Amino acid sequence: IDASVQLTVEKVRQRAEITLRLRGNNIHVESLEQDMYAAIDTLVDKLDRQVLRHKDRVKDHQSETLKRQQEVQQSQ
Repeated sequence: IDASVQLTVEKVRQRAEITLRLRGNNIHVESLEQDMYAAIDTLVDKLDRQVLRHKDRVKDHQSETLKRQQEVQQSQ
């Protein structure tokens, strides 16, 4: 896992961005707020949801493969 975080100020708005490079997938999340702490808090909430969704997708994919293997073995 590789992470790249950028915290920038654009005039009045504060921007927080993160890019996670996972095996086979990249997750990019950004947040714009008036306060940097609020931007970071929003960013972490968004990132948490994205990572949980990615983890669920990986689990579902693996369980489908196991189900198919079991079906093949039972039919033989």
